[in-house]
Amino acid sequence: MGIMVSKDVNRNSELNQRISADLRARAQNSRNDIDGVDDSAYIKDTKKTGKFTWVWIVLIILAVLSLICIIFL
Repeated sequence: MGIMVSKDVNRNSELNQRISADLRARAQNSRNDIDGVDDSAYIKDTKKTGKFTWVWIVLIILAVLSLICIIFL
């Protein structure tokens, strides 16, 4: 039992061309919509780094040291 498969090069190339044209159009539209002034409004009410940042740094360092010990010992 087998399956006959034929490759239609023209159909695939037309499909690829349509997909490429669509992606180019979307990329061009998204590039025109970016505005640094209006898009930065989401940062308005954010806080700076908290007072417990040092805890995260220490935990990351300990995790890296643990991985090194596990790998080499």
